[in-house]
Amino acid sequence: MRPVYIIDALRTPIGKYGGALSTIRPDDLAALVIRRLVERNPSIPAEAYDEVVLGCANQAGEDNRNVARMASLLAALPVTVPAETVNRLCASGMSAVANAANKIRVKEGDLYIAGGVESMSRAPYVMAKPSEAFSRSPEMVDSALGWRFVNPRMKEQYGIDAMGMTAEHVAEQYSITRQDQDAFAFRSQQKAKRSITSQRFFKEIRTEKVRSPQAMLRD
Repeated sequence: MRPVYIIDALRTPIGKYGGALSTIRPDDLAALVIRRLVERNPSIPAEAYDEVVLGCANQAGEDNRNVARMASLLAALPVTVPAETVNRLCASGMSAVANAANKIRVKEGDLYIAGGVESMSRAPYVMAKPSEAFSRSPEMVDSALGWRFVNPRMKEQYGIDAMGMTAEHVAEQYSITRQDQDAFAFRSQQKAKRSITSQRFFKEIRTEKVRSPQAMLRD
């Protein structure tokens, strides 16, 4: 199988829940990244990309349906460039990159844009359709976090703990103390500092002044 290479990488700033990016649609955020990525590589014609593959965990609101396709069209990629959305919950973006890499390995294509898109700030409340006429007990849940519309059999057989509670269970099962976690985090910070100081990630970490995301989207 052929080797696979990452020739460029780009992302939006990280935003807090309800923060500076909360006014921007997720498909617009993804479109911005795709457009800038294409602009940064002018030697590659836009029609040369074989596919856009984006991971998206939620898909309950503006990121519904095939958000990768919507973003690629909003980014002005040719309509002949297909796109697909991958949903593997929190591993969606990584799975999208892995899927694109696998397609290159088996010679299904040569050049892909792959990544992830999400905006939990803009995740909607969702309401189930009533199961009977004139129902007076609608079920509505916040789609930003956790399970929704759970199959009772799934809850009974496997449980429906959210990621935070699952982490607590894992820590208890494998005797991972808070001190162990703090030490791991400290070592990670030390490695990051050494890498930055030695300019190992000089090309990846840009220090020039960044304009607001709203201004970037207006361009």
